[in-house]
Amino acid sequence: MKRFAFAGLFLGTALLLTACPTQPPPPPPSTSCTPTPTGLSLQGLGSQQLAPQGLGDFSAPHVPGELLVLPGGLTPQGLAARVEGVRPLSALEGGFLRVGVPKGQERAKAEALLRAGARFVQPNYLYFPLYVPNDPLYPVHFADSARLEPYLDLIRMEAAWELVRAETYECTPIVAVLDTAFNPLHEDVRGVFLTGYNATDDRLGPTNLDPSPPPPGFSYLNNDPDHGQGVAGLVAALADNGKGVPGLGLGRVRVLPVKVFYWVGDSYASTSDVLAKALRAAADRGAVVLNLSLGSPAPLDGVVQDALNYALSKGSLPVAAAGNNGTDGLMYPAAYPGVLAVGSARLDGARSDFSNYSSTSKDLVLAPGGNRTPAQAFYVLALGQDYSYYESSRPYTTGAGTSFAAPMVSAVAALYVAHYHAVYGRTPTVGQVKQCLIQTASNGGSYNPQTGYGLLRADRVLSDTTYCFP
Repeated sequence: MKRFAFAGLFLGTALLLTACPTQPPPPPPSTSCTPTPTGLSLQGLGSQQLAPQGLGDFSAPHVPGELLVLPGGLTPQGLAARVEGVRPLSALEGGFLRVGVPKGQERAKAEALLRAGARFVQPNYLYFPLYVPNDPLYPVHFADSARLEPYLDLIRMEAAWELVRAETYECTPIVAVLDTAFNPLHEDVRGVFLTGYNATDDRLGPTNLDPSPPPPGFSYLNNDPDHGQGVAGLVAALADNGKGVPGLGLGRVRVLPVKVFYWVGDSYASTSDVLAKALRAAADRGAVVLNLSLGSPAPLDGVVQDALNYALSKGSLPVAAAGNNGTDGLMYPAAYPGVLAVGSARLDGARSDFSNYSSTSKDLVLAPGGNRTPAQAFYVLALGQDYSYYESSRPYTTGAGTSFAAPMVSAVAALYVAHYHAVYGRTPTVGQVKQCLIQTASNGGSYNPQTGYGLLRADRVLSDTTYCFP
């Protein structure tokens, strides 16, 4: 199974997927700030995996008793007839089928399906949020090391805000946050969230963003469900309202909250099919940026790659957390072509000790995310609401991790789209957004295995006349 993890190492449990129809999200709001479709795809970026063949990686975490199949011309009934124990469950966009098989026989049945004529078979991978939790709001305070200002100083955010404050934007970009759970009534986001979408099969309804109820005998052991609210708050929490922390979008960005995490068996996770459905829905809703503060070790997920390809072709830029293992090699989807990967930097600007890096050149930048030793963390939003099965009455908490670095890049990317639209009367392409963020980062366009293209520089993103506003 492929599991997506928060940018903090919360490994949860999950309830076995059941066939539960969900409704698509509402149509895009009326706006002049929709992405510019360019037909850009993973194939155009050099990917060799758009039409995969063979067998997926069964060493990565996955949903027991399920496979995702590219049938290669066979019908669902034909697959079931040729391989005993295969039950068609649902058809996915992109041509894949989700089928049920006996638990513990996933690989054997996958091999049998290939022999029967299927083109490609993979597990239904699990994905988990990438989050480094910290115990214990913006201005520096000598007695409170969790204030956000010192972290945002690293990327010159206040200078960028000065440029933003001087402009009136007709374009309000949408950042889709694909994550755990959300509270639209939180004191620091009221009016910021668009009508959300529950892409999971938790049976709470297509717009219910509450944490998914645990199965009998299980409970949340930490603040996993707060992860999504914390990520979304860094993008677009209300500024100048006398509460909590300001989102980096400074009131010029809206959030489309998309719930993709629920209980799958004994894991609180997301899955390949749910994540792919969410990516497509967010792109169709007009999101210019797709924030993915989650990850999985499985390198080939044809279902998710196909959905990323679709999103790129619609003009949506996927921004994904690099991972919190502190090792060489990015998590997926951050490592996929076309995705802008985000690693974490500590307060001195160096790579955080937990942040993954890549000796192979990738589209990778850093943003503030804290550190493990010495401990560095900053304030983020929590759900601020209690549920019958999960208590989260506090409105704020602290955290660190690449999960919280990614939304900083997502917010600045969205501000660039709004600023570009104000200058040129149109939105930039995915390639233009990525080029601007990479080329203006602190390494001056050069790639470093430890830091990628370097620290995000928000001030340059909104003012550079070579790569951003030529």
